[in-house]
Amino acid sequence: MADFHQNGNIATMHNLRAAPMEAMTHALTTFAQSRKITLILPSLYSELEAPALAQIVKELAEVPYLHRVIVGLDRADEEQYRHAVSYFSALPQHHVVIWNDSPRQKALGERLKGMGLYPAEPGKGKNVWSCLGYLMACQDSDVVAIHDCDITTYHRDMLTRLVYPVANPNFPYQLAKGYYPRIGDGKMNGRVTRLLVSPLLIALKKVIGDRDYIDYLRSFRYPLSGEFAMRTSVLPDLRIPSDWGLEIGVLSEAWRNLAPKSVCQVEIADNYDHKHQDLSPDDAKAGLNRMSTDICKAIFRKLAADGTIFTTHVFRTLKATYYRVALDLLESYYNDAAMNGLTIDRHREEQSIELFAENIMRAGQVFLENPSETPFISTWSRVHAADPDLMRDMLRAVAADYDDLG
Repeated sequence: MADFHQNGNIATMHNLRAAPMEAMTHALTTFAQSRKITLILPSLYSELEAPALAQIVKELAEVPYLHRVIVGLDRADEEQYRHAVSYFSALPQHHVVIWNDSPRQKALGERLKGMGLYPAEPGKGKNVWSCLGYLMACQDSDVVAIHDCDITTYHRDMLTRLVYPVANPNFPYQLAKGYYPRIGDGKMNGRVTRLLVSPLLIALKKVIGDRDYIDYLRSFRYPLSGEFAMRTSVLPDLRIPSDWGLEIGVLSEAWRNLAPKSVCQVEIADNYDHKHQDLSPDDAKAGLNRMSTDICKAIFRKLAADGTIFTTHVFRTLKATYYRVALDLLESYYNDAAMNGLTIDRHREEQSIELFAENIMRAGQVFLENPSETPFISTWSRVHAADPDLMRDMLRAVAADYDDLG
């Protein structure tokens, strides 16, 4: 993907392979002397049992510019928490494992519930939100990066390229979004971006007309990537979605809160692969079936907030337009894959498109029936206003969980 194209909406930082990574790492180490950098790893305990995370920890141990690593640990009992603390002890940087299921963390959750501020559902969004709260309570970092724990092609250069645009004091960027090609095992991956988001945005433009927000989302080469870097000054007012619209939700927040020149995307890898979700066509609450519906709802809500009027007729037209656009794009993907020696299962891809088309209608119906529904977790500014002691108590709870380890 070594080109130098700029789309005119957000800046694109390419990998033109003209500078050694050692030079960028050295520069970040220099920047980090006055701009501390923290990495957040939202992790399920099950990911500690997979080889991907072991490789990630091995690579991170060689990163010289990280001030702290925060691991948000979900779905773990006490014994598994103890194992996680030992597992991440290989990291030489300051690091902490937040046991999200500990009695102390649950007690903090009850306090939030009493104020009506507790996240609506567990998951990656809540995990990231909690880690961001802990980071803000520490009050000692200027840059935060987030990436997943299931990246099977991970190399520390990914993190270096991700954080560089927001850590460089000479750059104006407050948020950087990673992008990369999704290929693996001789196949073209990235189904939800290729077969849902890209054709949906094209279809929306055809149906509802030009919208700056649509052009903004279309500017991102991989809008569903889980790799972000941000300056911590934007975090207090960041609204994190609790459902599977996390990545689109964060981009939407950047659109709402930041000037376009403050946002960039950066090429972080020549190849990227991770754990693949099942399509789950028979279960609307699982896999890509659930994910696609949540993504559609996130986009519809944002457009409605910007003044777009949706009706049942609009969603019916959108579904038909999307279906035609998606099939046309599939032809392009198929030919692109063939030219590069990759494979695409056209039957399975068309099955995915059919499911996504149905989910556009499902998401539209949910939106029309409950237009005031909000999946966003309260901002940390609001939490702090409601309970000024909660962030301090979060620090104490994490420290006390560690003390109990003996």
